[in-house]
Amino acid sequence: MEISDQLLCLFSADVREEGDRYVVEIPRREIETGGVDPNGTYRVALISADDGSASSEESTSETETPPDQPQPPVEPGETRYVEIEDIGKQGDGIARVERGYVIIVPGAEIDERVKIEVTEVKSNFAVGEIIDEV
Repeated sequence: MEISDQLLCLFSADVREEGDRYVVEIPRREIETGGVDPNGTYRVALISADDGSASSEESTSETETPPDQPQPPVEPGETRYVEIEDIGKQGDGIARVERGYVIIVPGAEIDERVKIEVTEVKSNFAVGEIIDEV
């Protein structure tokens, strides 16, 4: 599935009936972090939470993002072109992608543009391995 660069936020929510309409609640943090204006109009996409690939028991892990948190914009094994914006305290390159999500790239230099493969994904950062220097 391809995700638009215009994506403002990503979260899981239940749909509930409220009189003659159905409501999807936006978590407060999406408003507070500035991604969503409570008076704005937005396009909404709904994706089934059950993709049939694993039971809920099998798909739960200690690093999985809780359903009320924004989901990471990358997946393990995904390849991306990123620009290294900063160097971390341990000397690793730091790239930022959608919504400011951080990808740590060991061996990368500031202002370098590299093709990476995402090797590890956590709720607040990912790690990528350089597969080609652009």
